Amino acid sequence: MTRVALALTLVLASTAFAAAGEVPVVRQVLSNGMTVIVREDPGVGVVAVSLQARAGSKFETEATAGITNFVQRLLLRGTQKRTALALADAADEIGGTLDASGEVESAEVRGAAIARQWEPLLALIAEVVLEPTFPAQEVERERSLLLGQLQTRSDLPLSRAIDTALRDVYGPHPYAWPALGRRESVERLTREALAAHYRTMYRADRMTLAISGNVPRTRVIAAAERLFRRVPVVAEAGRASDVVPAPRGERRVVERDVNQAQIVVGFLAPPLADDDYAAARVLGAVLGGGMSSRMFAELRDRRGLAYSVGVLPTAPRTGPALFAAYLGTAPSNADAALTAMLAEVARMRAEPIEARELERAKAYLLGTLAMDRRTSARLAWYLAFYDLIGGGWDWPERFTRAVQAVTAADVTRVAARYLVQPTIVVVRPSAGTVR
Repeated sequence: MTRVALALTLVLASTAFAAAGEVPVVRQVLSNGMTVIVREDPGVGVVAVSLQARAGSKFETEATAGITNFVQRLLLRGTQKRTALALADAADEIGGTLDASGEVESAEVRGAAIARQWEPLLALIAEVVLEPTFPAQEVERERSLLLGQLQTRSDLPLSRAIDTALRDVYGPHPYAWPALGRRESVERLTREALAAHYRTMYRADRMTLAISGNVPRTRVIAAAERLFRRVPVVAEAGRASDVVPAPRGERRVVERDVNQAQIVVGFLAPPLADDDYAAARVLGAVLGGGMSSRMFAELRDRRGLAYSVGVLPTAPRTGPALFAAYLGTAPSNADAALTAMLAEVARMRAEPIEARELERAKAYLLGTLAMDRRTSARLAWYLAFYDLIGGGWDWPERFTRAVQAVTAADVTRVAARYLVQPTIVVVRPSAGTVR
């Protein structure tokens, strides 16, 4: 593409600018359908890249749970040009880092480097994405590492409680398992299955590339056009499950060799695009966001029933999200703590919140968001992720306005709508265990 043609494309195609802290953002769809977003920030000395594909747990089955994350890890274990060690050396040579992972709604390859090395970094990421080899010995090495991580996750009481709550809240829906997957599926995935899944993941119309830092946006887009033109436009894409979540709505007790009791109370919450999403996030901050939240003040400070307590940050989901309150306590206090948790949930449904609670919750929520976007790496992730899943690259700014517009009545209404029929998981010491 010539410079004149590129300049004309930038004017006529789907291009947008915004002042996110006075820093311009441009969005461009390449000739093959892949989206590129550039945040040109001359005030920093680094560049961060986030390349995300529309994949993840949402597009997996019980038999393939964890396959996306498995594939992503293998991308860094060798390409047609370099071994895993050579890839690491190449990143070191440009003063950078390189990593990859699969999550619930997306798969990401990310990297960072000093700003003047933006082009070698972009070329390295293109190589990782377009030329993986899936060496057989590396497949087995990563499998062993993943199985170890799954075991560690199962051994941690809070993680065990959360994973059990996911299964009980979502039932047959793929949101029921974590991005790491299931031991049974990870053990059985073959190299051929992993390579086949890779081919369905990386197609141009299901990919977004975001770059944030001190870079020249026109040259970045031209480089992306050149580097990623080989990404296929037509391929069989992964399809999201149409299974409807089926919350258990009951209490489950899991006995483990643990010192504390961990409690999770879960509900289905509105998806990202729902009009209630912002109010549900404010609701979570009122109930369990920070040391001034209701559960912290009542259960930990006033009654001494909890070592740790809060509401898990509601992860952005295109389908029904998870609203989960959690608490860690002494086993002898578990029943009283659960009763107190449920009482606080019931109070959210029945009583309007005060103005000061509302403002504190909004400040906590928006402050957390701002803190999470302090680095070029996180800014690149936000740009790519929200554009990819349909929220728009400027989602944080629009979400901020939506939170600011939430009223006390909205919070009570959303609590009454969603905080019903709790699914409860209690992880506690095995019966007869002496502590």
